[in-house]
Amino acid sequence: MELNMINLRRAMEAEGYITDGNLVLSVFIALKLEKPLLVTGAPGVGKTELAKVLASVFNTDLIRLQCYEGLDEQKALYEWNYQKQLLQIQISKNDAGECILNQNLFSKDFLLERPLLKAITGPSKKVLLIDEIDKTDEEFEAFLFELLSDFQVSIPELGTIKAHHKPIVILTSNAERELSDGLKRRCVFLHIDFPSIEKEYSIIKAKIPGIKDKLAVQVASTVFAIRKQFDAKKLPSISETLDWANTLQLLNSEEITEDTMDKTLNILFKDKEDIDNFKEKVGSQKVLHTSKQQG
Repeated sequence: MELNMINLRRAMEAEGYITDGNLVLSVFIALKLEKPLLVTGAPGVGKTELAKVLASVFNTDLIRLQCYEGLDEQKALYEWNYQKQLLQIQISKNDAGECILNQNLFSKDFLLERPLLKAITGPSKKVLLIDEIDKTDEEFEAFLFELLSDFQVSIPELGTIKAHHKPIVILTSNAERELSDGLKRRCVFLHIDFPSIEKEYSIIKAKIPGIKDKLAVQVASTVFAIRKQFDAKKLPSISETLDWANTLQLLNSEEITEDTMDKTLNILFKDKEDIDNFKEKVGSQKVLHTSKQQG
């Protein structure tokens, strides 16, 4: 595929990922400059899905590093295969029980590659997803700087390992904490917000073949109204929208009624307090009235 914005947008939408101009432009710039792309936004707006789609678009492997508190270099970059090293020591003993090693125990033969190392040592370009980087600490961010800037890593026993093919790097953040300036400087920035009614309608139609236009419009406009009128712990994301649309289809609903909505609020909200507060402070009738005006 010749890399230009038109072809990129078409390829992404062919994979069912509905885009807009700002999103495609940011992805295009990151690809052309061969810089990591830092994607922020609320959970469920399509940050992780973007990396999966790019792997499909470029017909390559997706290597995912799921971040969490306490993640360290050994889990992210490499470990030594201690069992293999011990076995090599055992088979290297002579009849007198003396160990006569003829192989370096700290060579690539004894190295266990973790996601970061796999992403730069493969025989072809990969997509590296560093998911939810905001769950780690600043020390881990600093550890990533060499990889994000120079696409290389340093292993004390082996020296510097440079990328055979620079990976496409996507970092995601749910903004649980502020990221360091050093990490931001190394990346192209993209923020994905909740979609407009029109965009969410397009997403529903792309992801749920066969859904009736009227129901898709109602779902998109109702979820949009909820996000505007209700301050929840977790507002419904695109994934909840799709789950709700699928649920309504399973119930053979041709349109959303107040009764149907009340019975399926557990699909839209993932917290009992949010459900109770929604019923008390907003209510299905008011949201449906607003959504009809918007739709």
